[in-house]
Amino acid sequence: MATSHRGDTRAVRKTKSIVASAGIAVLATGAAVGAGAAFAEPTNFAKSAGASVASAGKADTPSTRDDARVAGDRRETVVSRSGDDRESVSSVETLTKGPEQVETGTAKALKRWTDEALNLWSAYGKHATQTGEIEAAELVYATGRTESGRDEILVDGEVAWVTAGHLSDEKPETTGVAAGISTAACGDSSVESGLVSDAVTVYRAVCNAFPEVASMSVGGWDGHGEHSSGKALDFMLSDQGLGDSIAAYLQQHAAELNLYDIIWYQRIWTPVRASEGWRSMEDRGSATANHYDHVHVSTN
Repeated sequence: MATSHRGDTRAVRKTKSIVASAGIAVLATGAAVGAGAAFAEPTNFAKSAGASVASAGKADTPSTRDDARVAGDRRETVVSRSGDDRESVSSVETLTKGPEQVETGTAKALKRWTDEALNLWSAYGKHATQTGEIEAAELVYATGRTESGRDEILVDGEVAWVTAGHLSDEKPETTGVAAGISTAACGDSSVESGLVSDAVTVYRAVCNAFPEVASMSVGGWDGHGEHSSGKALDFMLSDQGLGDSIAAYLQQHAAELNLYDIIWYQRIWTPVRASEGWRSMEDRGSATANHYDHVHVSTN
């Protein structure tokens, strides 16, 4: 039996998966799970209990984070490292109306952070089962639904409930450095020019974890795509094994590093859809465009 923590709030380890039970609050067409509970706006959270966050519904408003994203067909534009014309590829994320929202059916869930360690629950009622735990300062998406003292959230693309009142609009300050992460200065300091603080942390973390990075070419700020925001890095390499290791390290520490996406070997991985694993991307015609020669990573 899972341990209860301070009125269902505290926990000691991060969940890797959320086991959906019969009581889980995935809304079916026209009705919400629970006694008459319903979304305030809109009412249809997902078209069926089996629908995934990635496939439910379509957006009608493009993201403002990157005006290249087109919500209707889930495509975004990218630029080759040589500066060629922007091209269309499968969308990194089903974002709509800016980086603070993610589409979940016809609902818009807001980016939030846990302000302390919390238990995860399958539903809001007294018969709900504990499905896992989540640490403080973890990124989640709040659907805006609160029932019986619990808030509904999305974690790794799955629905869960946590004790109400513990979701913050801003990432809480945390003390110390997470295990396995070093933020000591490393490698070529010019790479950090123009980067936001989270991207600098990513560069230093990877550089310290993989000594080879200190002498390899790393792309930071430039004028295209996610790089123009100072939130993205390209670790240029020819060793697939090293690239696999860097990508796996970034996945392992995605929460601590506040990652938005990782692209490697014509595949993409995003924390908000982590339950889907790596997702294939269409062929863009070159090793660089397909990310065979570099691991791309960006922060929120």
